[in-house]
Formats: sequence, C-alpha cells, structure tokens
Amino acid sequence: MDTRVAAAKALDEVIRQGRSLTTVLPQWQGKVASKDRALLQELCFGVTRWFGRLDAIAAQLLRKPFKSKDTDVRCLILVGLYQMLYLRVPDHAAVSETVSATKALKKPWARALVNAVLRGVQRMGEAEFAELDADPIVKYAHPDWLLGKLRAAYPDDWQAVLDANNQRPPMYLRINAQQQSRAEYLTQLNAIDCQASELPYSDEGLMLAAAADVEALPGFVDGQFSVQDASAQLAAGLLDAQPGERILDACAAPGGKTAHVLERQPQLAELVALDHDAGRLERVKQNLERLQLSATVVCGDASRTDDWWDGRLFDRIMLDAPCSATGVIRRHPDIKLLRRASDIEQLVTLQGQILRALWPLLKPDGMLLYVTCSVLPQENVRQLRQFCAEQVDAEHLPIEAEWGLAQEFGRQILPGQEGMDGFYYASLRKRKTIG
Repeated sequence: MDTRVAAAKALDEVIRQGRSLTTVLPQWQGKVASKDRALLQELCFGVTRWFGRLDAIAAQLLRKPFKSKDTDVRCLILVGLYQMLYLRVPDHAAVSETVSATKALKKPWARALVNAVLRGVQRMGEAEFAELDADPIVKYAHPDWLLGKLRAAYPDDWQAVLDANNQRPPMYLRINAQQQSRAEYLTQLNAIDCQASELPYSDEGLMLAAAADVEALPGFVDGQFSVQDASAQLAAGLLDAQPGERILDACAAPGGKTAHVLERQPQLAELVALDHDAGRLERVKQNLERLQLSATVVCGDASRTDDWWDGRLFDRIMLDAPCSATGVIRRHPDIKLLRRASDIEQLVTLQGQILRALWPLLKPDGMLLYVTCSVLPQENVRQLRQFCAEQVDAEHLPIEAEWGLAQEFGRQILPGQEGMDGFYYASLRKRKTIG
C-alpha cells in the first residue's frame, strides 16, 4: 500500500473515530513495505503533532470544509503539507506524490483539489504564514482549552511547555540492575558505536544520542534493559521499597515502574501489580518474563477494592493514577486531538475515588506515592490538597530533589525540563492513630 494513503487512513481513524495512534498505527504499518514503516510513523506522528497549524493553513485555501466521509482526503492534504513544511522533501515531490495518492485512496475527484491546495501553499509568503501564526492556537498547534489551562497554570512557562510538547522526545533506557551495571551496558553500546550518556537522577538510566531500533540494541531480548522515560524512572527511587515489604503498584500497566521496583529491590515479600485492563496486563506479564522478574499480577478496578483485595495491608502503595497525559504529548501527540476539556473533571473525580479506596489498604506508617504524567494542577497538587484536607491520618512528605518544581504538595516536572517528560510526584505517609 502507498505510504501516504496508509498515513491518511490511519489519521482518519484518529480524527474521525477517536482512536489512538498507538492502537491504529501497527495495523497500517503491516500494510506497507518494511522499508516504509519509519516514514509512515513519521507522517502520522508529525501530522498529529502539528495538526492545528497544518489544518489552519489548509483551511485558508479551501472553499468549504470536508464532509465527514472525506476526512481521509483532508488527512492526505495534511500529509502533503507536513512533508512540505517540516520534512526535507522537495515541494515538487511532495505535491506530485500526494496528488497521485488520491487514486489509490479511491477518491479521484479529489486530485484537482489536493493539487490546488498544495500548490496554493507553495505560493504563500512569509507574511501570510506570520498572520496565521499570530494566533497561539495555530502557532503552537494546541487546542484552545489546553492552551488556556497551561497559560493559567504556568504564566511564566506556558510557551516553553508548548514548545517542548512539539519536539521529538529523546530515547531513554533503564538498565536492569539485576543483570548488570549501567557502566557495563555503556561498554556494550560503545562496542557497536551507539552513543549514550548517563542520566543524572536515575542510577540505571541512559539517554541515547539518537533513537534506535530497540531490538537491534544488545541484550533487549535477554532483559538487560527497558525503554522508559527519565521522569518515569524517578518513581522506583521515590517509592524506596525495602526488603520484606509488601508493595502495591496500582494502575500498573504496561509495567515499567513495576519492573523497576523489582530490579532495585529483589528481596520484597510480594509486589502486586494491579490493573483493570486484562489486555494491558498481558503486556505486564510479557515485560516481567523478558526481564526475568516475578510479581503477583491482578486484574481489578483500583477503586473497587472489595473485588480483588485479599485483606492483607501493604507497606507501600504506588498509585500511577489515570490522568490526562498532558505531560507526555511529545510522545503521544494525538492526545491533542483525542483529549477534551470535559475529560479533566471526570479524571479528577476518578483519581479521588481511587485515592480514597486505596488508603485503607496501607499500613500505619506506610507510604503512598501518587504519580501522574499530567501537568494540570487539578489532577496533581489540588488533588493532593483536597485529599489531605479530608484524610486526617495523611501526612504530606516533601520531596527534596533538584529536579522539577516544588509545589505545596509534591513536585511537578514540566515537559522538556532537563529533557524529561511532564510528570508529577507526591508522597504521603499514613500516621498511626491512637486508640
């Protein structure tokens, strides 16, 4: 299948059907030649990353919007624009190949329209682009509701956050400490001329100088490392699990933090990895098997503990709460298309329900680590403020660190800070009650 047609069809599923690229892309990659899969991924991620800007540019040259059934043509135009504006594809080649794709798309009527729009963009001058980019929604390619929330939450940093969201993310590795040290794995990488540098806040973390095929790196199949962002690698150290403890990792899938806890502390009494999605729990099991680790994997709703809890208290709980994922947009740019303002209130309610449900499962003097990959205060510092105001036995434990921004409760990492994704961490201790 033509790569541009596959990209248009994949993007159509994201825009019209509300499906994620993570779900959609693999099936379309299977329909193009293996040599074209990287290009297909680049086109899909690039168009979703810059959708707001590309769509605004196209709209300048369209007489009327597309009907829903022709969203694939709309997407094909955006694929052409992305090649012209953001890739090193000569304009004549981008126009020619995109126009030709209308036949394979089985929309021959769109040939003249696609050609007219792309050639119209060729004729646009700097002043016309600047006029469009005067609108921050267009310039930063973020939806209005999200741009407004970021502006309100980070009046001094919102533009830096938006810029970071539109960058390609670095590739980070987490070395499996049960198999070797970071220094030893660096030696392996150097032997194949793969450049990497050590992360400052994770003893097991490396950043690759350039993204690589994970299966082509030494030791992946044998479980010598995992791919995990630098921000996510902070979780296991903050949890600080000790020998003999019973740990709950709630909302654990796909299991990166579960595995890291086990790699750092192999002498736990038990680690329970809980998630409500049976399909995603299979990925947890696969990751644990590859890394040669063991955990108790449980399918259950974290907010409905009566359905799965065995009555034994936990020494520590890590709650990787369901969230808006607004801190990881650079890795999942389709979030800008899929997430809605109305989702935030629902997520805040769910987070509160899970917090209140899990708190009774924690031993006195036990610790709960609250984690999100969100940058919105409603899901983070405000959520913890509300919980601590209600829960008299909850004591906030300030996180002393050089990374992120100190908050009233916890610490917030903004996207791009020291190369990391946007994450939030807060630590709570359960006070012993008297009587």
